[in-house]
Amino acid sequence: MVVTSEAAALAPRIELRGIGKRFPGVVANHDVDVVIRPGTVHALVGENGAGKSTLMKILYGVQRPDDGEIVVDDAARSFRSPGDAIGVGIGMVFQHFMLADNLTVLENCVLGAERLHGIGRRARAAFVDLCARFGFDLDPDVLVEELGVAARQRLEVVKVLYRGAKVIILDEPTAVLVPQEVESLFANLRDLRASGHSVLFISHKLDEVLAIADDITVMRRGTTVGEAKPGEVTKHQLAELMVGSELPSPATTTSTVQETVMLELRGVTLVEGERAVLDGIDLAIRKGEVLGIAGVEGNGQTELVEAIMGLVRPTGGTILLGGSDVTTASTRARREAGIGYIPEDRHRHGLLLDSPLWENRILGHQTRPPSARGPWIDRRGARRDTDRIVEQYDVRTPSIDTNARALSGGNQQKLIVGREMSDEPVLLIAAHPTRGVDVGAQAAIWDQVRTARRGGLAVLLISADLDELIGLSDTIRVILRGRMAGTFAPGTVTPAELGAAMTGGRD
Repeated sequence: MVVTSEAAALAPRIELRGIGKRFPGVVANHDVDVVIRPGTVHALVGENGAGKSTLMKILYGVQRPDDGEIVVDDAARSFRSPGDAIGVGIGMVFQHFMLADNLTVLENCVLGAERLHGIGRRARAAFVDLCARFGFDLDPDVLVEELGVAARQRLEVVKVLYRGAKVIILDEPTAVLVPQEVESLFANLRDLRASGHSVLFISHKLDEVLAIADDITVMRRGTTVGEAKPGEVTKHQLAELMVGSELPSPATTTSTVQETVMLELRGVTLVEGERAVLDGIDLAIRKGEVLGIAGVEGNGQTELVEAIMGLVRPTGGTILLGGSDVTTASTRARREAGIGYIPEDRHRHGLLLDSPLWENRILGHQTRPPSARGPWIDRRGARRDTDRIVEQYDVRTPSIDTNARALSGGNQQKLIVGREMSDEPVLLIAAHPTRGVDVGAQAAIWDQVRTARRGGLAVLLISADLDELIGLSDTIRVILRGRMAGTFAPGTVTPAELGAAMTGGRD
């Protein structure tokens, strides 16, 4: 993709000059330089712990730099809060959406910005105009709880535009989108670029970076290590710049599937209100098998996991683990029977953010060694095993006494994966196990899954990364509106075909 001569001739919209940020025991950023030009999509890539999140928090006013300066439209700026950043035209869409489900699309957009256009006709007109100008298909009167993930993301972008943003920071915007939704988002970004907006696009998906970006900045170990143009670099070269190694592949070449069924669901149904969020689910996973579940978020995969883990009680049907009926068993009993669990939301369900790493090692495993000795917590054993996980999974932390909140998202994920793979589970429920992690961490997680699979581990893999599903799975099932809507062979199906099945485009 070629940058227009008009954009190239304009002065930078934002310059980050020599940015540095230090925390106790950690240098998050040092000597970071980034130049963002108007009318461009600027990609920021780097491994977990490279300092991308800290840098974006500084640019958005969540944190203040210790060194360097921020220049916006040729004027040096000092942000004390996100309000200061918004005031000069910088908006941010976080990976975890910040929307009120019980309010309408329009009410969510206006909330907190009532002073701009009021809450009546002028606000509606401004919202409708923005959607029309930039190609966002949103009904202002629909409740947010009725929206799919792609529509929620579009709403988040419209929210920052409504507040006057000329620079939009997108943090992992395609992490939960199917291919058709990604292309729709990219069409919106091209419209924004054509109107003179600047988009700062943070992603680990290098194919997408090369498809949408005009400029690329690479970070490693807290600093900028290179710049690139999409037409002059390959994804393999970008990966080497990011982590110093080849681009990993999830491909699994040999089958390890055995005859013994480890998990079986028979007619599992879950009714919430008047709606069946799970409708007669039948599936079986054998030892040594990875069963992949593909589906747009909100089609029942979360409830499927919760039913298997005992977090919700099915309305009907039977769940068997190793041939034993666990339909009414507690979550603790299922854990002790050998279920490992990587949750889709690591902050809400996977970590105690304000507790040290060694205490997070115990979480969910508090009744078994090395975290327990008899009825007592074994602090020494838990600390020793946390040290092992940190080393084996390359969890970048100054100490196992560091609170989980201080780690980057990718390092938090590596800690969870290490914990759940440590107690020799017989079944692993893995919901988006590599979401938000860099290519190096992806490779480590994929290797662990493949190794455990060869040892007989049964895996239920739920992922929005269709290449990951195709590469790791022995069989792929599609879930659509709470029902199993198709079965696919990874060796022959394409991401586009899976995306079509996930959105109801084919039977």
